[in-house]
Amino acid sequence: MWSLLLFVIIGLIGSEISVDALNCTVRPKGSSKFPKTFKFGAASSAYQVEGAWNVDGKGPSIWDEYLHEHPDLVKDGSNADDSVESYRLFDSDLKALKELGVDHYRFSIAWPRIFPTGYVNSKNQKGIDYYNSVIDKLLANGIEPVVTIFHWELPVNMQKFGGFSNSFIVDHFVDYAEQLFSLFGDRVKTWLTINEPNEMCKFGFGNARVPPMIVAPGIGEYLCYTNLLKAHGATYRMYQEKFAEKQRGKIGIPCNVNYMFSNDSDVTNRGMDFEFGIIAHPILSKSGDLPPIVLHDIAKNSQEEGFKRSRLPSLGKYWTAIIQGSADFLALNYYTAGQIERPTGPVGAIPSFDRDNNLTSTPHAFENCPQASTYLRFVPEGLEALLKYIRDKYDNIEVKMTENGWSDSGGLDDYMRIEYVKNHLQAVLNAINDGCNVTSYAPWSLVDSFEFLNGYADKFGFYAVNMTSPNKERTPKKSARYYKKVIKTRKLNHKV
Repeated sequence: MWSLLLFVIIGLIGSEISVDALNCTVRPKGSSKFPKTFKFGAASSAYQVEGAWNVDGKGPSIWDEYLHEHPDLVKDGSNADDSVESYRLFDSDLKALKELGVDHYRFSIAWPRIFPTGYVNSKNQKGIDYYNSVIDKLLANGIEPVVTIFHWELPVNMQKFGGFSNSFIVDHFVDYAEQLFSLFGDRVKTWLTINEPNEMCKFGFGNARVPPMIVAPGIGEYLCYTNLLKAHGATYRMYQEKFAEKQRGKIGIPCNVNYMFSNDSDVTNRGMDFEFGIIAHPILSKSGDLPPIVLHDIAKNSQEEGFKRSRLPSLGKYWTAIIQGSADFLALNYYTAGQIERPTGPVGAIPSFDRDNNLTSTPHAFENCPQASTYLRFVPEGLEALLKYIRDKYDNIEVKMTENGWSDSGGLDDYMRIEYVKNHLQAVLNAINDGCNVTSYAPWSLVDSFEFLNGYADKFGFYAVNMTSPNKERTPKKSARYYKKVIKTRKLNHKV
């Protein structure tokens, strides 16, 4: 899932739409029905729903460790030790999925549940049995498993050596992924490698806002980006070499993109390169490597700051060749949009990503649009514009929507969630009608769960969970009834 961190991410994609023309809604354009091949799903992640944090041989993750030591970091002081107990109660989740009638279910595998130390010589059979059971039950009920290899649950041992700031992680991540392909690839045909690189690297290694809580702005996040891209690319190549011919699966990387509007195309293009392009360009572009403006400006700033070499160097010919083209599709997480502008002077500390990016959020952007219980604004027009941008920029690569959701403080009469889903699905349908290669949609989230730094205070689920009951019963909200009708009819205009 998107890790709702309460921090607005500035600068992503430019737009041909005037900011003044936005009205926080999407009007239908073209066909009113989704294609027969379009797939509807739902999404979750292991840490947020499984609970059982130390049960049946599971090792600790960096999130387990840090939130045990710093409960004050979370909005309501909670953690995911038990969460909604999907490890014990997956059949309850399966019942909800069947009620909705989804085509697929996105979930993640907890690295330390099957390899407690992180190293592949520490195989935990009970963890493997659990995921085998989940996959088999989904398939037995006609639901495709879509599996995220890594959704931030880094084993503590891996972080002792720096985690994604140390190049050693590349080989160990590939080893881990190879085991997953061997164990589950006969049944899993859609894989997502590393969830939301931007959030993980910037907030984990630059600003110390989430585990591993590294304070190294302008350096740490770039080490993370580089090693993450290498781990993703090497995993893709390994799959092609060892598994693709027999298993015939597909691999993508899920990127969270907050579409950023501006009336200045230079500003928006720069924002795109620094936020989305830093991951997308090396993987999806025809030229490969990092965006030229990113390489140039960080090298220039590094020199001016007295460094002997760039804080973010080129990936080089070897790694550029491995990373370029290392995705069969783009997995896209979209929640909201923003607006950016050039500052009157340099911004951010020396060094820092903010100073390299050199853009700021426009004050009071979209303040007339509804706001969720978190910072999220209701801006579905950003999703339609983003999908068209990806179509034009990246040769209309297949896009799978892997997250999209609305938070509230709870309750079954969640009419705003219905409006959010309806408008964002309309944005997807409009984009499809305009030639965009969007093939699936998995909203966040199936059930109310642990929302990282927001704890249980903010709800994203189609199903409410009775957290005080031993069986933590799942109860459908009005949004679940609406989404069920959409899936059944493949149309959006339903009353609930």
